[in-house]
Amino acid sequence: MEDLGYSTLYLPDHFVDTELAPMVAMAVAAEATTSLRVGALVFDNDYKHPAVLAKEAATLDLLSDGRLELGIGAGWQRSDYDALGLPYDRAGVRIDRLEEALEVIRGAWRDVPYSYNGQHYTITDYNGTPKPVQQLPPIMIGGGGRKVLMLAGREADIVGINPNLRAGEVGPESVRDSVEDMTRQKLAWIREGAGARFDDVELQIRYFFAAITDDRDKLAAAVAPGFGLSPEEALNAHVALVGTVDQIVDQLVERREKWGVTYVVVGADLFQAFAPVVARLAGT
Repeated sequence: MEDLGYSTLYLPDHFVDTELAPMVAMAVAAEATTSLRVGALVFDNDYKHPAVLAKEAATLDLLSDGRLELGIGAGWQRSDYDALGLPYDRAGVRIDRLEEALEVIRGAWRDVPYSYNGQHYTITDYNGTPKPVQQLPPIMIGGGGRKVLMLAGREADIVGINPNLRAGEVGPESVRDSVEDMTRQKLAWIREGAGARFDDVELQIRYFFAAITDDRDKLAAAVAPGFGLSPEEALNAHVALVGTVDQIVDQLVERREKWGVTYVVVGADLFQAFAPVVARLAGT
């Protein structure tokens, strides 16, 4: 991946239908490379105390000479919670807990002892060690609803524009939430949260439906009805990236100009197929 020009390797943080523990895999990937950045897409805040995550993240940032990106979210995949016997609180509670966690993580990275007294976390004179090489490693938050996207706009360096996953799973409702009108709404929420710092926020999309194909219309016609979309709506959904290399390059440039999205993520099973796209667009 590094040799093909990719900038970052992300690992998921799930317990159902995934294999590798993200922090360990990130460390192995960082050891095997020299410039590739590593991160999670994303750490679920409910699986680990934020001060513990901050220490592990700072350690990896130190040992990789500053190549960490800390992706963190409020948690959404209900099957993980059910498998581990964790309470699946309503979205507002999980997002409030995430907001406090961000305070704890950044506090643990400070050069002085830190205290915090919130509704969900209490920290007393804690001086986290080690300190990261990057004074504040970039934080990535993704989401699909107003509250989390406004939080991401206020707090994150990188904001992922995602489907709304309020159902706790990826399904037809999530795909329909990715149509172009909803994408514009999500951008408005991010801008509302970010205010004057909006131009400093990097916008990201993780493409869940991506393929290099010579017949994008045929593929869209086959897949779209299952999600209650027209083929045109499916091709324009912000989770879809389908076509020839030229078509995909043109679409990504268009979305960069239209939506301001500069950070593109595809699944690891596609990294070789999408290498020509990376070669055309990386650094542009």
